[in-house]
Amino acid sequence: MTKVFWRKATGLLRGIGLAIAFGSAGLSSALAASQPLQVVATVGMVADAVRAVGGVHVEVETLIGTGVDPHSYRQTRSDVIKLGRAQAIFANGLFLEAQLEDLLDKLSNKKPVFFVGEAVPVAQRVASEDYKDRFDPHVWMSPRTWQYAVSAVEAALTELQPENRTDFAKNAENYGKKLARLRQYAAEVLASIPSEKRVLITAHDAFTYMGRDFDMQVVGIQGISTNSEAGLRRIEQLVDLLVENKITAVFVESSVSERNVKALIEGAAARGHAVTIGGELFSDAMGAPGTYEGTYIGMIDHNATIITRALSGTAPARGMNGKLATSGH
Repeated sequence: MTKVFWRKATGLLRGIGLAIAFGSAGLSSALAASQPLQVVATVGMVADAVRAVGGVHVEVETLIGTGVDPHSYRQTRSDVIKLGRAQAIFANGLFLEAQLEDLLDKLSNKKPVFFVGEAVPVAQRVASEDYKDRFDPHVWMSPRTWQYAVSAVEAALTELQPENRTDFAKNAENYGKKLARLRQYAAEVLASIPSEKRVLITAHDAFTYMGRDFDMQVVGIQGISTNSEAGLRRIEQLVDLLVENKITAVFVESSVSERNVKALIEGAAARGHAVTIGGELFSDAMGAPGTYEGTYIGMIDHNATIITRALSGTAPARGMNGKLATSGH
């Protein structure tokens, strides 16, 4: 398993055998502060944090794009070239990028590789129901929990370019303030959902951290990984849940097939209970590059706003910052 970050009592982030295995001669000059650091991030949420903290000192390329499932993603030949050229690699870890684990481990022997989701303390993680001794990797669904990853990014960039530590610290502080405001907004709008309707049913189990933070019952048709298939019995159980609790909205995800969600709707209809798609949520991937939803803030703003409005709560149609492109599916 890859090495991890953790938070010491001093507040500094260091690695337990930190996956920063500097390669042979020349790396220090490649990481010189006079040139932007060339970074590849596996997923958009990590890329967004690196851009926000790194500012002008980094150039970031995202490996796994919009609408693509990172759980099952396998590297292409061009990906290997990108990763090989990168001066540093940032990943979520916690087996989110399960098919890339071996490659990232090998690359960590040649260049810095950071798994920033593993900065989240074990006590703050949700245990996986599918795999023993593993954890739910969707830590970005909680702005509070994601702050640990942002701090890990700051520590990593400071390791690589200590000359820019002041800029990194300032950028991380500013980003942290945005996360705090985002968390406050999500808490306020989600709290407006009537108690009997506070059930979030989605394509796969990616929203547990969100549910924990904001007092929502979260049910995924599939497990934490999209590689787990939902059987007929599982669908029947969830149809029972929909009918018995009079739930009228379920949600699809941008990076997961709608097939199982549609099966739920059809199953409920067969029992005389109408259920609609409440909207499309961003789970394992953000929105399109260049859009508000293509940022971490926009991603979570979108999710909180869509969920609230679909489940009879009160939220502005265009979200916290008035920037959302849509208020529904």
